[in-house]
Amino acid sequence: MKPTTRTTLAAVVTGVAVAVGAAATPAAANPTVPVTVPLDGAGKVLPMEMPRIGMELPLLIPGAPEAPRFTAGRLLPDRTLPQVPLNGGLPGIGLRAPLPHALDDGHDHIDVGTPASPLRALTPGLALVAPLTAPDPLHPALPAPRLPAAGVLAPALRTVVGGGLGAGPGV
Repeated sequence: MKPTTRTTLAAVVTGVAVAVGAAATPAAANPTVPVTVPLDGAGKVLPMEMPRIGMELPLLIPGAPEAPRFTAGRLLPDRTLPQVPLNGGLPGIGLRAPLPHALDDGHDHIDVGTPASPLRALTPGLALVAPLTAPDPLHPALPAPRLPAAGVLAPALRTVVGGGLGAGPGV
């Protein structure tokens, strides 16, 4: 392969990599997917203004679990089944509906909405204690039996939810 062909191929591959990286950046920056409910067809059939409904559905992003922590005197790690962190969001909902006037042909509107809220969670985990003690180098006999134990690491959930209600003139 000629050097000019190699240079051209390297430039094309670099350009494609930059384009793919630029296309992936907005998706990573915005972890929600907007969804609108199409009511335009019903508005053409029914003689009234139709409400507008939209949602923002979150994308869950799993994190890396913590590494097992070994403790002296135990055969199993401290957290046998570690907790997995999840980052995402609660869905945001937006509703804008017309409010017809009772005495004339005008319309007002009402808005109800909750923005997408960030959500940080930890899945449940499990901690186990083996039914045997750890080997003791001073007493080279078999490990001593003991009662097994199990514990559930409670899940955690952190978020801040907000919302709004409003009304105003026009549709």
